Amino acid sequence: MRRSIRQLCVLLLLALSWISSICGQGLPQTDPAKVGLSPERLARIDRVMKESVRNKEISGAVTLVARRGKVAHFATHGLMDVEANKPMQPDTIFRIASMTKPITSVAVMILNEEGRLLLSDPVSKYIPEFKNPRVLVADVSGIDSHVPAKREITVRHLITHTSGLTYQWDPRLGMEYKESGITHGLVQDKGTILEKMKILGGIPLLHDPGDKFTYSLSIDVLGALVEVASGMPFDQFLQERIFQPLGMKDTQFFLLADKKMRLASVYKRDANGPIERVGEDPVPEGEGFVWSMSYPYGGPQSYFSGGGGLLSTASDYVRFAQAMLNGGELDGNRILSPKTVELMTTDQVGALSPAGFGLGFGVARPGDARDSGSVGTYGWGGFFYTTFFVDPKEELVGVFMAQLHPTGGATVADKFRVLAFQSIVE
Repeated sequence: MRRSIRQLCVLLLLALSWISSICGQGLPQTDPAKVGLSPERLARIDRVMKESVRNKEISGAVTLVARRGKVAHFATHGLMDVEANKPMQPDTIFRIASMTKPITSVAVMILNEEGRLLLSDPVSKYIPEFKNPRVLVADVSGIDSHVPAKREITVRHLITHTSGLTYQWDPRLGMEYKESGITHGLVQDKGTILEKMKILGGIPLLHDPGDKFTYSLSIDVLGALVEVASGMPFDQFLQERIFQPLGMKDTQFFLLADKKMRLASVYKRDANGPIERVGEDPVPEGEGFVWSMSYPYGGPQSYFSGGGGLLSTASDYVRFAQAMLNGGELDGNRILSPKTVELMTTDQVGALSPAGFGLGFGVARPGDARDSGSVGTYGWGGFFYTTFFVDPKEELVGVFMAQLHPTGGATVADKFRVLAFQSIVE
């Protein structure tokens, strides 16, 4: 009899654990009113998402709002696969693309805290191919040539996107990146991040390091740097130092076979809509840029892109965001110190960018043109229409996950941000 009771208790605990992981996001759930949010106002999220799905602006989405460390809103909307009529699920996996960048930046700052690197270190200390960089310049006739850079690229330049590197869509350097075999994490590639970044080190820069803010492959270089400085493969470092401590069980670069059915399909949309499914073949976008929706499960799976390669769920990513809001700790597991989090989420670029940017996060400055949120709110978004934000003043976290590119001017993610903040009543 006692054995039967013990077995029943074990089964009950396992069931509760499963329910918590699916419904509670690994964070405790709460009545919205208990954390100063209006249930009626939060319900506006469901209405707007329903309208967006009905109008075929998106196929579906997962939305999550947490305040004071507790989940007050978590909902699924529409379909993760329209053709199969498959509803969006709480544990649906999304390509988070550039929402990988904050995670890679945290990995770099973990090494910084351990004394393994300094923000002032030249990148060539870890990847010698970045020694003696050159800058692309054009003469009066518009013909490009190369001149020595005024300074070397540092770790700080990389993490703030002021390195002079760019992306494949750049009209001046994009084709050279492509022809040199440089990848970006959103397409199948047989190389490794360190191999590719060594090649990138020999390509001219768009401008002198530290002179401008240019969104770029800088964070992929940081991924390679993490491998060198830690002596570990990049994916292993993230798993052991970030994902496991924070309980991010579904965040990875490539899908395991048993998780493929949980991956949301990607759709595209022009300015007039409606959505249309993206096929598995590579998609050219401009002269130098090609992407694919099938990279999470197709190809050699050897390139761990620090700037865009991760997959995740809303439940996993809110744990990462909450750890940052908590000053680098979640459930007794600390990955960063509060002072490091403060540094990362403070504007570091000033006049170099029209919008604030810290060490891996966009940061709202006084006067920044955003719909909602306090000064100091930070976050980032991804290529496939995912986004998150953290407002330290209001202790508010928002996560929006969909799969849409190009968006055709879709606005539902921006509306989600407004709807999350307008739900605050105390």
